[in-house]
Amino acid sequence: MSASTSAASTSAAPPTSAPTRPRSPVSTPLILILALLTAVSPLATDMYLPAFPEMADELGTSATSIQLTLTAFLLGMGVGQLLIGPLSDSIGRRKPLLVGSVVCLVATVACAVAPNVELLTVARLVQGLSGAAGVVLARAIISDTARGAAAAKLIGVMMVIMVIAPVVAPLAGGAIVASTSWRVVFWALSALTALMLLGAVTLAKETLPPSERHPGGFASVIQGARTVLANRSYVGYLLTFCFSFAALFAYISASPFVVQNVLGFSEGQFSLVFGGNALLVVLTSSVAAALAGRVSYRRMVVGGVTVMTLASVGLLVSALSGLPTVPTLVLFAIFQGSLGFIFSNATALALAQVTSHAGTGSAFLGFVQFLLAAAITPLVGIGGEHTAVPMAVAMLVCTVLSMLAFATLTPRAETPVVEQTEALPTDRALTH
Repeated sequence: MSASTSAASTSAAPPTSAPTRPRSPVSTPLILILALLTAVSPLATDMYLPAFPEMADELGTSATSIQLTLTAFLLGMGVGQLLIGPLSDSIGRRKPLLVGSVVCLVATVACAVAPNVELLTVARLVQGLSGAAGVVLARAIISDTARGAAAAKLIGVMMVIMVIAPVVAPLAGGAIVASTSWRVVFWALSALTALMLLGAVTLAKETLPPSERHPGGFASVIQGARTVLANRSYVGYLLTFCFSFAALFAYISASPFVVQNVLGFSEGQFSLVFGGNALLVVLTSSVAAALAGRVSYRRMVVGGVTVMTLASVGLLVSALSGLPTVPTLVLFAIFQGSLGFIFSNATALALAQVTSHAGTGSAFLGFVQFLLAAAITPLVGIGGEHTAVPMAVAMLVCTVLSMLAFATLTPRAETPVVEQTEALPTDRALTH
């Protein structure tokens, strides 16, 4: 792996067929709304994790059925991005964003009042389908408005938000569950989704001019998908990111049972462990964002993937050895800390390959990301609620696949990108 790093401190690889329109500086209100939209996924994913055991008892179902509500949400997020991303390349970003936010609010309320696990699962699927708009369009909007180190730093900020949210989510969720009910978690998510909808209505503006859209309906969508997937480098960075994300979700979906049922921690202690580990992702994501443009993105990804894989090997050894508490917690922390150097840099490198189809490129990133996460979630519960071996095996398999994708599909060196120095006025580049 080390031989594939680039010695130069460069930006992402040059975009293919990049639009000639100069990019406008991203305004602070736009950054705020992108941050809110980006937070939807981790909040809706992690906030109810501490309630898994209670939900299984109240709804009279198994741990696997409760985990399937997470699978449904992740599957919806993946499919939703695959639909919404290419659509936004044809009709613009703003309309899909607003419609998705409204439907997401309705689905979140449905989760709060669901009388059984079957209806909860359906509501979670719809919540994921509609909530996908915020995630996929946040990345596309960044690609519309920034290039090179500026884009990498903005994506880094979004990644920091995505890991700050999991810090807050399980802590807040654990406090809510301890004092009230898991349903209040979804009412809180409903209130937050309403706030996000208000922000989208008042702050989000159109960032893709009609001249840069790809009209032509379904045929245009298919052609855009072919263009994106034919780019070997894009596919390599995509798989690097997505398999790393799947490894994270093997941990996320199994950790409530592993930490509480195997290690013997309480709901509150689990929230602290989960949040503390996520803080490490915040720290390393912040470091990666600060280094963007000065240190090779590829070099940072190599370091992150290497450490992630070694931590996964250690976790499998720990699980087979009876899961000693301190080594296991340390390995969890090392694993999550490594992700901060992978997620933002692999995403920036991937999107830099397909700037003329940013929505479609972002959509496939999200689709494969959440498809793999949805597939891995039920697998980690195969051995029951009192073993960590399936989780550790799944994490190791995903990290090895991430490493292989990066080593075999991505270019060995990065080529500098000519940064955009000329900017359009904000009111011309970001119009309603």
